[in-house]
Amino acid sequence: MPVCRMDLADAGSPEKIVSLILQYESNLSIPVPIEELCRQLDIEDFQDLESEGFEGGLLTDSDRSFGFILVKKGYEERRRFTIAHELGHFLMPHHIPDREGQFLCSRADMLRLGAKETDRRERMEAEANRFASLILIPPPALRLALRPYREPDLAHIPKLARDFKVSKEAMARAYAQHHEKPVAILVTRHGKVLRCYKHIQFPFVVPSKGAPVPAGSLFHRGLHEQNIASDPAECIPDLWIEVKRGERAPTLYEQVYAQRDGFALVMLHLEHPDEDEEAEERDLEESWRIGFRGKRR
Repeated sequence: MPVCRMDLADAGSPEKIVSLILQYESNLSIPVPIEELCRQLDIEDFQDLESEGFEGGLLTDSDRSFGFILVKKGYEERRRFTIAHELGHFLMPHHIPDREGQFLCSRADMLRLGAKETDRRERMEAEANRFASLILIPPPALRLALRPYREPDLAHIPKLARDFKVSKEAMARAYAQHHEKPVAILVTRHGKVLRCYKHIQFPFVVPSKGAPVPAGSLFHRGLHEQNIASDPAECIPDLWIEVKRGERAPTLYEQVYAQRDGFALVMLHLEHPDEDEEAEERDLEESWRIGFRGKRR
């Protein structure tokens, strides 16, 4: 690998660091060889982490001249994300640990997406997660992989997750953000919403974290076979999204992918009415109104 830490010296954000890495590693293979990349960037070794309540950690000196990544034993996909997360801490010089020379990151830290502006630690963890997502699922490689999948389908998520060697949730987040069609994917457990990932053009999703999955949704209709995506079914938009008064509701499709331990993914796929069709319907409605007025006379 040609990239070295000197090449990244002027980069501070996760997006800029990953962009530079991809410039130097234009032929980076998929799945990304994250441990090899770490060693190229001055991580000396990986050690098992046995501290209760933590998923990963980083040991380094004040100058960041070397680093040791600590990672909890477990699923390979989770381990890879933890390693990438800790590499993010190592490469961003403004990430200052609570304890000198040592980062320790919990499971909650690994799930953090946003942060309060005033909370430095939350911001660091959210940035390390953005770095991990971007380096393990590089957007150019994902867009290439999505070319055969023009129509959204939850069945794509497990295959792409295997190809990139990441968790289904990590892939669901990237899929929602980078698919060309506006989609939202919700992570649920025991019928309650845990997290929601959505395309920038997807409207506001009404059920918030901790809220129950809407009673009239496909999720509650029939039994869903584990690890098999259901067929997409048209659903009532108002159950899931905010529809502004006076505007025609878009067509919304729902799809469910049941997992073990009560987890499930729910995909919402948005289709806006065709503009020509809308114009024809407005003209037809207007002609009917004129006709009815004429008959009353």
